Amino acid sequence: MRKWYHIIPKNTGLSIYAWIIFCILPFYFIFRTSGTWEIIFGIFMVLLFFTAYSVSFLSEGWAVYLSVGVEMVISVVMTVFLGYVYFALFLAFYIGNIQHKAGFITLYVVHLVTTIAAVTISFFTHSALFFSQMPFIAFSVLGVILLPLTIYFRNKQEGLENQLKAANDKISELVVLEERQRIARDLHDTLGQKLSMIGLKSDLAGKLMDVKPDAAKNEINDINQTARTALKEVREMVSNMKGAKLEDEVNRIQEMLKAARIDFHMEGTPELTDTPLFIENVLSMCLKEAVTNVVKHSSASSCIVIISPLPEEIVMEIKDNGVGMVNQKDTYSENGLQGMEERLEFVNGSLEITSANGTTLTIRVPKVIHRPEQEDLS
Repeated sequence: MRKWYHIIPKNTGLSIYAWIIFCILPFYFIFRTSGTWEIIFGIFMVLLFFTAYSVSFLSEGWAVYLSVGVEMVISVVMTVFLGYVYFALFLAFYIGNIQHKAGFITLYVVHLVTTIAAVTISFFTHSALFFSQMPFIAFSVLGVILLPLTIYFRNKQEGLENQLKAANDKISELVVLEERQRIARDLHDTLGQKLSMIGLKSDLAGKLMDVKPDAAKNEINDINQTARTALKEVREMVSNMKGAKLEDEVNRIQEMLKAARIDFHMEGTPELTDTPLFIENVLSMCLKEAVTNVVKHSSASSCIVIISPLPEEIVMEIKDNGVGMVNQKDTYSENGLQGMEERLEFVNGSLEITSANGTTLTIRVPKVIHRPEQEDLS
């Protein structure tokens, strides 16, 4: 429920100035009467209405119905005796914000019946005044009918949307938790046993080095083979976890640049053929990192991505017309370029940076990862 100081309703389709007029207008109806006691009584009823209206926002349970009942009585009195019907709109707004279904229906029906009855009576007691403001009275009756329903169902919809958002957030958290547990299990199953074996064989090779060199050499060869197998399984696991296609990443960075109001130009094609998925994943991550740097640090107005699939390698260039790299050493580490180069080294790729009239990143990745006979595993 809204706060007590929110006397003027918002988001009802009426301007705030209209509601201010509705707050001031009853004094016109009061002072047009000739009697002093009538004027005092009218001012007292206006102050009592807004006091009860403010208190109703702080009330709970039966106090809500009591305060709304008092406001209905005041609204009927003001309509019948002074010809002022517009307090009914304030009540319609408040009733629409009641979430309890039975309470809402009860107050809605009672308010609608009493308002129509008061307006009907006033047509006979204040006929001239009512006929002069007929369009506004018709608008008020229509507001009493539609405004509570509109606000009630809008609040219900917002509540359902908030519940759906909370449920989606909870599902996302559970998915992340499950994925972490799966990664932990995969790492344990993939690396745990093999690293233990490497440790045991390393201790054994150290003990046999002096007494049985040939046996120690065999143990070292086993260590080498076990490390190669573990490395292969880790690459396969990473490939499964990072299954992003380069074509999908191009679409994502296009939306990112569009949101940053940076013109995007594409040359070549992101549809790679005869390229291992792991290579494509590395290219996708590098493209994402490079374009993120363009958006965050370059102050560029345009970005060009060129993808050139060659027979033996894939060349990808990311160019921008920004400020370039003022301090290349600091920018290299801060903007994630070091991590990008480490990913490329993992697949025997390379990264070249040119900073002139902007920045150009040239990424080269072989289509097939060639491993020498004695692979450096460090």
